Amino acid sequence: MTRLPDQTLLARRCSRRDALKSLTSGAIAAGAGKLLFDRAAFAEETKPMKVQPRPWVQVRGIYGGFPDAILKRGETPADYGINAIWVGSSGLNQDKIEQYHQLGVKVFAEFNSMHFASYLKKHPEAAPIGADGSPSPAPHGWQGVSAFDAGYRKNRMDEFRRVLETYAIDGIWLDYHHSHASWERAEPDMPDTDFSQEALKQFQRKTGISLPDSVPAAAEKLLGRHRRAWTQFRCDVFTDWVREYREILEAVRPQTLLGTFHCPWSPEDYDGAIRHKLAIDLPAQAKYLDIFSIMPYHARFGHPQDPAWIARQTKELGRLLKLRGDSSEKQQIWPIVQLADWGEPVAVDQVSTVLDYGTRQPSSGVMAFLWNGISKDWEKVEALGRFYRGIRSS
Repeated sequence: MTRLPDQTLLARRCSRRDALKSLTSGAIAAGAGKLLFDRAAFAEETKPMKVQPRPWVQVRGIYGGFPDAILKRGETPADYGINAIWVGSSGLNQDKIEQYHQLGVKVFAEFNSMHFASYLKKHPEAAPIGADGSPSPAPHGWQGVSAFDAGYRKNRMDEFRRVLETYAIDGIWLDYHHSHASWERAEPDMPDTDFSQEALKQFQRKTGISLPDSVPAAAEKLLGRHRRAWTQFRCDVFTDWVREYREILEAVRPQTLLGTFHCPWSPEDYDGAIRHKLAIDLPAQAKYLDIFSIMPYHARFGHPQDPAWIARQTKELGRLLKLRGDSSEKQQIWPIVQLADWGEPVAVDQVSTVLDYGTRQPSSGVMAFLWNGISKDWEKVEALGRFYRGIRSS
């Protein structure tokens, strides 16, 4: 299939040209040695590292359910260096949680925050509203729900509480906690939403900015002269959801971790889309989160031959959150990296490289996506095991 140029790559090329110009002008004043040093540092950061103990890596995980295929082979997760798994909240089973705990494996749940589309069958009024005043079509079939719908918010919070009350999990990760959009691909589709009457009412009440009664007219102003205020308002609402999730967790199972799976873009990528389009404000959410699981699916997102992109995005996240990957820090970064074929294939001989870049500081943990796909090619499982065993410090 013919692929259009990846806008992220184009944006990065531009930013690198700007950086090079800056470095060049600096070299005139400070000497060419500085420029040569920076190039050498960049090369050092991106070259492959040896598979050897990485004591800063706390978690070596897999995402996508209980890996019973390992047990059926008469082996244990520890034989593959695995010490953590992520299971969808609908697939949790207390007996199996206890079984894996006895095997020394942490069990984390994945929780669907803004993509519980079946809710719309009985509550169509909760659909995100586009700039034309009508329900926004699902981009690439991805159907989100409005963060401003009180009934939907209660539904998700009640389910979040139920999961924590029912299962002795070690942590729970928010998934799809962003606005109505399809970004998990090389060519994202991110419509402008959510211009529901409730959202417009809340915005005016909070900001004091008056809007026209017509949704298209209001949207025109919100996407124009009031874009910054509108973006911040939406980000604040999504952050407040995280605050409430945290409040429930502290009341029900305070010893568990609260994590999030989130878009791997930097603040500048796609013209700031992580905030303007997806309503994700990671520094603000950090107050309530323990773990940030950035999703740098290199093959899926247009970087199949550039797995070093994983480390670059993780490093930029560390800069944004001021995290180094030190075990003493309150928040940690555990990337989820692509090993299964999804859109673009990931070859067996790339497994170690992908995991290498996924475990470089400020990362202090990693998980492989997706167990169902990886386990269909046992050579990948064995390659994962060799890497995980190799970096294990004890």
